[in-house]
Amino acid sequence: MAVPRAAAPKPSPEPSESPPTNQPEWSVGELASALKRTLEDSFGHVRLRGEISGYRGPHSSGHAYFSLKDGTARIDAVVWRGTFNRLRQRPQEGLEVVATGKITTFAGKSSYQIVVESLEPAGIGAWMALLEERKRVLAAEGLFAAERKRAIPYLPGVVGVVTSPTGAVIRDILHRLADRFPRPVLVWPVRVQGEGAAEEVAAAIRGFNALPPDGPIPRPDVLIVARGGGSIEDLWAFNEEIVVRAAAESAIPLISAIGHETDTTLIDLAADRRAPTPTGAAEMAVPVRSDLLAEVDDLARRLRSAVARRIDRERADLRALLRAMPGPDAVLGAKRQRLDLAEARLMPALAGNARHFRERLSRLLDRLGRRTPELQLARARARLSALDHRPQRALNHLAARRADALDGLGRRLVVARATTLARAAAETARSRDRLETARERLARAAARLLERRRQALAASASLLGSLSYRAVLARGFVLVRDAAGGGIRRASQLAPGQELTLEFADGLAAARAEAGGGTEPPLKAPAKIPAKTPAKTRKSAARRPRATDDDGTGSSGQAGAEEGGPQGSLF
Repeated sequence: MAVPRAAAPKPSPEPSESPPTNQPEWSVGELASALKRTLEDSFGHVRLRGEISGYRGPHSSGHAYFSLKDGTARIDAVVWRGTFNRLRQRPQEGLEVVATGKITTFAGKSSYQIVVESLEPAGIGAWMALLEERKRVLAAEGLFAAERKRAIPYLPGVVGVVTSPTGAVIRDILHRLADRFPRPVLVWPVRVQGEGAAEEVAAAIRGFNALPPDGPIPRPDVLIVARGGGSIEDLWAFNEEIVVRAAAESAIPLISAIGHETDTTLIDLAADRRAPTPTGAAEMAVPVRSDLLAEVDDLARRLRSAVARRIDRERADLRALLRAMPGPDAVLGAKRQRLDLAEARLMPALAGNARHFRERLSRLLDRLGRRTPELQLARARARLSALDHRPQRALNHLAARRADALDGLGRRLVVARATTLARAAAETARSRDRLETARERLARAAARLLERRRQALAASASLLGSLSYRAVLARGFVLVRDAAGGGIRRASQLAPGQELTLEFADGLAAARAEAGGGTEPPLKAPAKIPAKTPAKTRKSAARRPRATDDDGTGSSGQAGAEEGGPQGSLF
């Protein structure tokens, strides 16, 4: 393959000791692209056999990354998200597979890799190992438990068949059903081998279960999932987890008939019944009609014989019971005698009862004559007349007593009100006196506090004025700054011709340095202090070259610069 040439080499910015050459320079990206094209053109689609290593499940992006290795080497592998969802065989750690894909490079890691498009187990041993592992996982979930399996209906109304519509399997099933007991058959055509076969079988089982019982399409009473014989690779669709779960979830009893009698798939373990062949599944689904008719005839004959024998036996028993039954006189004689005795005792008892109630009525009439209602009413009127006006007098006496008590209570209230008002007035006067005294004391205290604060403020103002660097300028010193406003503290900082700014007590002035710093100024004799200058004034004059800033902590302008005051030199 022709490799594209890079651009002409760029001249080196610095002279090199190596001899000149006309070999072109490559950038890293150009070399990576050239290697990628070379590798992809030389190795298009390849089938690669190896063991899966480093697989940790799909990435959060949906892509899967792992490695394929054998005893001598390893290669990185990647499965894109769209391809991963279509894989018949999902990657598993340690599984030996045959991967079909395209060899390419990944420039970010300077490595080569295979982009997998399909995966399949490598060899019968890998298929069986994968089958056993999947069988163990599904069995642990209870999908193969015997208590989950349902009985097959004895005579289903409709039979559903999931198989290929073009193979010999469907013809064998239909022929066997027609021979034994013709039943309506619904066929759901699916692929039974190859890519997508497992999804179609699972969808067919779930589709039959989704049919409503009374819908336009009758719902089958039993399902048959059938396929002819083949290798383990050919039958692998019925070992897929999606098919096994659909068979286990089916509400319709399901018969599996996959392969020959020696072939065993996972759907056989999850189905309610396993048939060795598709023909055997048809025999399990329906009985033989002629045998059923013969059996029904035999049962009808046996039923008629049993009914006849039962009638004869019951008739004989009835005759025996009639012979043992006593006559009417034997049964009713004692009852008649008891009735006669009761009738003989009834009349005397009724007469005695009437006499008893008549005597009670006579006694009640005598008592009522002695205490008539008219007599009771007359006595009540007499008692009422005896009372006469006594209630009215008692009521008037009670009202007078309550009025006297009310008058006394009113007088007590008036006296208590006057006493309470007087006590409140006295308390108000005392409170007013205390308040006036407190107001006078507060005014005096406020005046004293204000005077103290005024004096402290005046002292602080005086101290500020004496410690300010402007007071030093007023005594004849000068603050020196450079052109940028920075303070000049030493003569060594000056350069010849440097622009300076001099700050006096009454304003600013511009100046220029004639010579550099570093020279010692000539010593001058200190000025004589007049004899009449007081000692305090002499001490002040002796300390005059030392200046302080506003805080009183610096000297000669330096303290002012360090503490935030104007920076410069005072002289």
